[in-house]
Amino acid sequence: MKKTILFFLFLGSLYATSQFETSKTCKGCHPTIYSEFYESAHRKASIFEDEIHKAIWDKHPSKAKDKYTCNECHTPSDTRITDALSKDISATPTKDIAQVEEAISCVYCHSITNIEKHATPHDKNILTKEPKMIFAANKDNRDGKIIYKEEKSFFGMFKKTSGSPFHNIDYTNQNFYTGKMCMGCHAHKENAHGQNICKVDETGASNEEKNCITCHMPQVKGSATTIKITKKHTFHGFAGVRNKPEMLAKYLTFGFKKTASGFDITIKNLATHNLLIHPLRLGKLNIRVNNGTKTTKLKSTPFVRILGHDGKPAMPWVATEIFKDTMLKAGEQRTIKYDKAVKTGDIIEVEFGYYLVNPKMHKILNLENSEEATKFYILKTEFFTVK
Repeated sequence: MKKTILFFLFLGSLYATSQFETSKTCKGCHPTIYSEFYESAHRKASIFEDEIHKAIWDKHPSKAKDKYTCNECHTPSDTRITDALSKDISATPTKDIAQVEEAISCVYCHSITNIEKHATPHDKNILTKEPKMIFAANKDNRDGKIIYKEEKSFFGMFKKTSGSPFHNIDYTNQNFYTGKMCMGCHAHKENAHGQNICKVDETGASNEEKNCITCHMPQVKGSATTIKITKKHTFHGFAGVRNKPEMLAKYLTFGFKKTASGFDITIKNLATHNLLIHPLRLGKLNIRVNNGTKTTKLKSTPFVRILGHDGKPAMPWVATEIFKDTMLKAGEQRTIKYDKAVKTGDIIEVEFGYYLVNPKMHKILNLENSEEATKFYILKTEFFTVK
């Protein structure tokens, strides 16, 4: 009996670190969306689920102060840390449900009512204080709200319900149509020196036709809910460099042109932000030429944005400058020339891939044995036949 009581006290302490309803509650009516969320970078944003983030946190000066300053964006559902930091009290992550299962939870994101602009370190999410209210996008019902109702008839013998018993829905929030609701964490991040660590062009969160949500959360097959069956739903796996990158391949295009001395390859970024945003990333354009008998690999072209201090590469928290920047910018098309003679019938393989962590940082961050950090991911491959 005593062990049973202790178990439930322990279980209660796991949930006590967050004031938000757990995402597993959402699973009951939204099983497909929940399964996507479970494999997403949002669910895996804590140091216990993201070894790269942990590697950075282990080096961060805030760790020595026992203040997990990453919490606001990486694990905002952990309100224990949020409350402690607001009181300037030490608080570090504990391996509990809030950190492992709910880092950036369903209810947290759907509670964002607006974004408050801040220069440093980043913008802020403003959450609704209205109980059981969530925000969502539905173009067929964008001027309305769905409030849970119970209606009784025939002297109370029959009961009819409408809406969800778990939450009400507000479809009028424009931020959920333009993607602005993502900007609290994703617009920009500046360090204490005012140096831009990573930044997204906010014009990408102003257009309903093309924005953060339409690119990273496209419409895919499957019903959004078990209550009302739909053919499609908004993808909640949050397509990106770490999950379903193939969904984003269409925003990168290649071109080929034969020249007198060889050939040109054009690469264009159709996204509204840098092709790779995080300063640890390293992109590479690889070219291979097959003449029918052998394949020749040409020199790779790197795409990188490295932060620096005093003319040397530096960690994000000490950076005061950009040490090197060859990253493909928003909407940019770049032509790369190759002095490799080709003939009719040759096949040119164009491949763009990336490392989540620049190989030069693997040893510094103790990630040499990390499969995820050291793997070269392929975003897109295309073949051109010389005519």
